Amino acid sequence: MPTPLRLLPALSPDHRERLMSVAREVSFPADGRIFEAGGVADRFWVIRSGTVSLYQQVIANRRISVATLGPGDLLGWSWLFRPHTWDFGAEAFSPVRAYEFDAAQVRTLFDADPTLELSLTRTIGAILAHRLETTRAALIEHYARHGGGR
Repeated sequence: MPTPLRLLPALSPDHRERLMSVAREVSFPADGRIFEAGGVADRFWVIRSGTVSLYQQVIANRRISVATLGPGDLLGWSWLFRPHTWDFGAEAFSPVRAYEFDAAQVRTLFDADPTLELSLTRTIGAILAHRLETTRAALIEHYARHGGGR
């Protein structure tokens, strides 16, 4: 698997500077819920330190981890696509420090600079494609290891 794409380094210095102009530093305690599936997706984060688990609730008292994110990773993309609701839940696995971006402020930046919107959307698309491929490979491996197809 190729190395995952990181959002901030993938942007041009000018676009990165514009995006960072609306960033604020936040932190989450270990085991702290960051967002829940179905909630309003009105922001996103770039993780600076710590680890975040993305999970899917499968039944009332059971959830499965679908990804683990760490420093440099993008957390949250549902803000970019209607209906702007989270597809997964996210919880800090360890104490987390991150840059937080308010979606409304970022959309205002997009209005002023459509090339920033194109660049950010393409980069997030590439990140999502990588995550999808990683998940697909993990599912195939899990399926093969546990006797799938018998």
